[in-house]
Amino acid sequence: MKKVVVGLSGGVDSSTAAAILQNQSYEVIGLTLWLMKGKGQCCSEGMVDAAKLCEQLGIPHHVVDIRDTFQTYIIDYLVNGYSAGITPLPCSQCNKTVKFGPMLAYAKANLDADIIATGHYARINFNPDSGRYELIRAIDRNKDQTYFLYDLAQDILASVIFPLGEIQKSDTRRIAAEQELEAADKPESQDLCLVESNGSMRAFLDKYLTPKQGDIVDMDGKVLGQHDGIHHYTIGQRKGLGIAAAEPLYVIALDAVSNKVIVGDRMKATQPECTIHRVNWVSIAEPSSPIRAEVQIRYRSTPTPVTVIPLENSRAKIVFDEPQFSVTPGQAAVWYDGEKVLGGGIIEVLPGSRE
Repeated sequence: MKKVVVGLSGGVDSSTAAAILQNQSYEVIGLTLWLMKGKGQCCSEGMVDAAKLCEQLGIPHHVVDIRDTFQTYIIDYLVNGYSAGITPLPCSQCNKTVKFGPMLAYAKANLDADIIATGHYARINFNPDSGRYELIRAIDRNKDQTYFLYDLAQDILASVIFPLGEIQKSDTRRIAAEQELEAADKPESQDLCLVESNGSMRAFLDKYLTPKQGDIVDMDGKVLGQHDGIHHYTIGQRKGLGIAAAEPLYVIALDAVSNKVIVGDRMKATQPECTIHRVNWVSIAEPSSPIRAEVQIRYRSTPTPVTVIPLENSRAKIVFDEPQFSVTPGQAAVWYDGEKVLGGGIIEVLPGSRE
C-alpha cells in the first residue's frame, strides 16, 4: 500500500481529497500546516476540523508549525509590497514556498512518504516526449486553480496528486456527503486566508501599515483629492476614490516615493505590454524564441492572446494582441496553450509608470 501525505485545511476540498485517496487504497496520512493565529481556513478552526476528519477516517494527523516561514514569506512579503505601491499576489508564493515544499520535505524526512496530495483543482500529466510534468487545467474550469500553481517546480509536480482535478465541485460535495464527512456542508472559504482571518485586506494591512495621507493627482500632477494610504489602492480601481470628475477616473499608478495616487481615464489604465520577472517555465522548457500563448493577468480574468518573449535572468516580456486594462504590478501573469500551463511570473512596474 502506497503512502500519501494529504494537506488538510479542514475544508470540504481537502477532506474529500483524503477520502478519495483512502478509497483508492492509499495509506493516507493527514498533515496540517499551522500558518498563523486566528480563524483563517488554514489555522485554528481548520486544524480542529482537520483533526476531526482524521479521526473519522482513522488516519494519523500531523500538525507542522511553520508560522515563522509564513510570516517571512507571506505576511512580510505582502506588507513590503503594498508599502512600495504594488499589489502582491501571496497565493502562488505561499503554494511554492510555504505549502508544497515544506509538505514534501516533511513527508520524506518524517513520514517515509514521497507523495503528497492536496484539494486543489488542477491536473498533472507526464509527457514522455519532453520528459516534463505538465500542469493542466481542472475539469471544472470555474474552480480551476492552476493560476496559483504556476510556480511549482518539476520535482514538486512529480510528487503531488490532485484528486479533485478530474471532477466537478458538485461531485466533491456529493462524495463528501456520501462519506458523511463533517465538511460536506461547510461554506466555501475565501480565496485568501488573511482576508478570512482579518475580515478584509484593508483591515489586515492596517495592522502593519500606518495610514499616511497624501494626494490623489492626475497625470499632470493636479491635486484632485486626498487618500489615507497608498496601500488602500490598486491599479484599475475606480470605486472609493472620493473625487468628482466629468468622466470616470481609475488608478493608473501608485507613487510610493511621493506618496501619491495617480489617476486617469480608462485608456490610460490600459497597457499594450508588460515585463515579467521570477518566471517559471512549467510544462515546457524555456524557449529560445518568442511563443504565442494566452495569458491571464488575474485569477478570474479572461485568457487573452499574447506573444511571450523570453528575456535573460528569469524574465519575459508579454505583448498583448489588444491592450489590457488593469495590468497590475505584483500580480501573476500565467500563460497557457489551451489547457496547459506553459509558464508564469510576477508583473513588474509597467512602462511609463512612476516607481
